[in-house]
Amino acid sequence: MPKTEVPEPASTPRSRKGAQTRARLLQAAKTVFEENGFLEARITDIAEEAGLSHGSFYHYFDSKEQIFREVAEEQEALLTAAPDEADGADLAQLNEWDRILHANRIYLQRYRENGKIMGVIEEVSRYDQQVNDARMNRQKSFADRAERAIRRLQDDGAADTRIQPDIAALALGSMVARVAELWLVQHWGDYELDNVAEQVTLLWANAIQLDVEAAAKSRPR
Repeated sequence: MPKTEVPEPASTPRSRKGAQTRARLLQAAKTVFEENGFLEARITDIAEEAGLSHGSFYHYFDSKEQIFREVAEEQEALLTAAPDEADGADLAQLNEWDRILHANRIYLQRYRENGKIMGVIEEVSRYDQQVNDARMNRQKSFADRAERAIRRLQDDGAADTRIQPDIAALALGSMVARVAELWLVQHWGDYELDNVAEQVTLLWANAIQLDVEAAAKSRPR
């Protein structure tokens, strides 16, 4: 896959039906890429999975590369989305330990639910710059969020002030992302989700010397 800019869609849908058809193609592409990988997947397979003709594909996408990049961007956006009440918790009622645990668990759960396509994305990112950029943006988003949280905790006396927040956030975010990849894509170990989430949270909290009692007085800013 060449390292080129993504072309604009062959046709941007203006109607609801067009948008729905385009979404069907993206979902079908995700299924085909999960089953066949990127190299073996064919546009004909994607069109058939979506219940459309081969020619219909080109009304919405210019190439297999383009649709894969959009699938990858959608997955990265899903992983980057901040946890909220829809993920099963009232965040305002959680202490800082439980907020970190909740965020880590949601990330790992989302990764596990999409493990097949994440494996393909990780592979393609090694030779496609745009897919790799989407991957890096995901990690930067986590790092930025973690950096803000660490700075807030330091201001409230709930984290070690010797720690440089940007470097700590980079290291801790990378740890969680790498654990997810090795566990769920490379299959390093057969672990329970809750156990993995608790262990990476314990490492995270110990790394910043989290003081839960002091953190209880803090509020997100």
